[in-house]
Amino acid sequence: MTISVRAEGVERALVSDLSFTLARGETIAIAGESGSGKSLTSLAIMGLLPPPALRVSAGSIRLNGTDLTALPETKMRAIRGDRIAMIFQEPMTSLNPVLSIGLQLTEAIRAHEPVSKSEAATRALEALKAVRISEPERRMSQYPHELSGGMRQRVMIAMALALRPDVLIADEPTTALDVTVQREVLDLLRDLQREMGTAIILITHDMGVVAEMAERVIVMQQGRAVEQGAVNDIFATPRAQYTRDLLAAVPRMGDGSGAGSADAQTDIVASLRDVQVRFDICGGILSRVTHRVHAVENVSFDIRAGETFSLVGESGCGKSTIAKALVGLVPHQGRIEVAGHTLGGLNGKDMKALRRDVQIVFQDPMAALDPRMRVGDLVAEPLVIHDIATPEQRRARVAELFERVGLTPDHLDRYPHEFSGGQRQRICIARALALQPKLIIADESVSALDVSVQARVLDLLEALKGEFGIAYLFISHDMAVVENISDRVAVMYMGQIVEMGTRAQVFGDPRHSYTKRLMAAVPVPDPTYSRPPVARLASEIPSPIYKLGASPARMALRNVGNGHLVADALVGG
Repeated sequence: MTISVRAEGVERALVSDLSFTLARGETIAIAGESGSGKSLTSLAIMGLLPPPALRVSAGSIRLNGTDLTALPETKMRAIRGDRIAMIFQEPMTSLNPVLSIGLQLTEAIRAHEPVSKSEAATRALEALKAVRISEPERRMSQYPHELSGGMRQRVMIAMALALRPDVLIADEPTTALDVTVQREVLDLLRDLQREMGTAIILITHDMGVVAEMAERVIVMQQGRAVEQGAVNDIFATPRAQYTRDLLAAVPRMGDGSGAGSADAQTDIVASLRDVQVRFDICGGILSRVTHRVHAVENVSFDIRAGETFSLVGESGCGKSTIAKALVGLVPHQGRIEVAGHTLGGLNGKDMKALRRDVQIVFQDPMAALDPRMRVGDLVAEPLVIHDIATPEQRRARVAELFERVGLTPDHLDRYPHEFSGGQRQRICIARALALQPKLIIADESVSALDVSVQARVLDLLEALKGEFGIAYLFISHDMAVVENISDRVAVMYMGQIVEMGTRAQVFGDPRHSYTKRLMAAVPVPDPTYSRPPVARLASEIPSPIYKLGASPARMALRNVGNGHLVADALVGG
């Protein structure tokens, strides 16, 4: 199969001579760098290449002998979603923002099967329960913007699984998920495979997921398959240099040197004391407040200059809410002090000064970039807002930033949709670096990047830390990355910190049962590794929603030695 693009009268191959077969019940993984043609391959199989610019120019795609490239759109529509389903990389751009989750799920089921509305709703609810989303009944009536990134990805997986397809294309299906939910989803995909004989094409940059899930691996680079083979052979004896480089860049648990935190004498850049973030839920005829979401409860920590402080925990535990509170995007109770400014009651001028010192890189890069602006202008925008340098100097600065994050100055005049997910995230990182802030909040900032680019970006963040003394609040569910980049780590559960300490303390001597569970769920990039059996979570996932007047029990942190804090008891209520 060859996929070509026609631009200015010239046809250029984006994916060249790719060939593979997929047997019933088999999992084949396609791995490679961002922009290597992995996602284009999946779009071609689904018949979703945007005509007339992109097309399959040679070769064929056959499903049980039927050439999909020759089918008209009406026939392809009957196959798409029913016999071949796809889980996309960016859940927010794949879900309709004006339709409820329940309506989107039932619509997908009824489009392919002659069932009643109530039967489709029942099946939609079952699909949500299968992906272990908390309060599935309530999620049915919610809209995409009301869910966290991880929850949205689970909805996408539920939508794909609801019709029990023959072939499931999973494009980075666990990128937005924390390790415990990732473990559940991978187990779920394996169960589906066993029950239904579903074949899976797994597109991922997580070599741990490849090692655990795939039987065969295709390694792609610049639109070509550089190596194909059985998963054990690829990991044990990679032939291509690119494959060897890819495997060498994979972050592994236990690689962290265990260095302590930044010098205790350095200045505190950000300080949180008993911070609470709560959201009201209205109900009843009069729309009065009946319940409250306790997103963050009594969280306290400091971030010092030149330090990387990491927050880890499951989707919906309050990590991103803390990030938003730090930049004044959500109201909070308690005290937050950033770069000498106390948040709350700041006027416009002070808030603008604060935002020069604090920048944030969001989880979903497509939602964070204006689709109507060129990326060069997007990265230069902070410099324009703060009236820094001349237009020529700004463009030179942006070109330099692009090179620092692994892009080229040629990319400056393109639009966000012309980049892959990983490239868009690098653009967001470049924009955050433009003002050389004191604190950068990286909210899942490398989750969309393939491992080799991830390694380069993490090295870049580390170099900037040394060069400018930038502090990072690093929010991630990738425990291996957290161990390799962090000075100090805090583990969050249900809006509260349950363990906090240096990297060596938390990873070398985890005390809290939840921390141990997180670490046990991490995929290991070794196909010969035999994972010890772990009991599946059968209980309902706890909810942070309480009736008005009620609140969660407060967890007391106890110092178990040298500032290693562990929650071991429940205090108050």
